[in-house]
Parts: sequence; C-alpha cells; structure tokens
Amino acid sequence: MSLELKAKFKKTLPIQSGTGRNGTWQKQDFIIETPGQYPKNVCCTLWGDKVNMLNNLNDGQEITVHLDLESREYNGRWYTDVKVWKLEAGSSNGTTPSDGIPLPNESELPDLSDDDLPF
Repeated sequence: MSLELKAKFKKTLPIQSGTGRNGTWQKQDFIIETPGQYPKNVCCTLWGDKVNMLNNLNDGQEITVHLDLESREYNGRWYTDVKVWKLEAGSSNGTTPSDGIPLPNESELPDLSDDDLPF
C-alpha cells in the first residue's frame, strides 16, 4: 500500500545498522506530526542510502512523505512498518498547514486565562 502524507518534521532518531544475510544494512527512524485538530506523531523509517534525505530537514518543517505501510505477524503479535521511499521538503517556518490556510498569530487568539472551565 503506497500513501502520500503531508506532515511536520519533528525529529530524527539515531541511525541503526547491522549485518544480515544480504550484507550490511542501515536504517533511520524519524518522527513526523500529522496536521489537523488532533495531530498525531508517527514514527517513519528510511532504509539504506535514503537516510541521507534527512540531512537538510529542520524541526517544524512541512514535508510530504511518500510511504508504504506493511504489517507482519510474529509469535501471535502484529507489527507495522512505515517505510518511506521519498521525501519532499516544504517551507521551514511551520506557520502554514499543508492545506494552505494560514494559522492565526498569537495576538489574534482569544485570551482564555480567565476561563472557569474545570479542566
């Protein structure tokens, strides 16, 4: 299954490497945040030479992630991989969501400091 997701780049995790039956390998996980009222963090993985795609990304940068989802079963448990095969970088200011609607400035937001809600 191949998908395209517009998201905000959050951070890069350390590179992992090893040796398998096909030779040496390396992978790097990174975290993105989905847009919307209830943003979600998603851990994505780049394999091999594709880890270099993360070199020029900044925290908060808007990116388009082209990915494949794959689940597999091992000992009665299911594991899902989010494997990225292409990244497209957008602006690095993080002020415009992927649908192009500008976010309000802090001065335009209502002051809720006197809110008497119990939560």
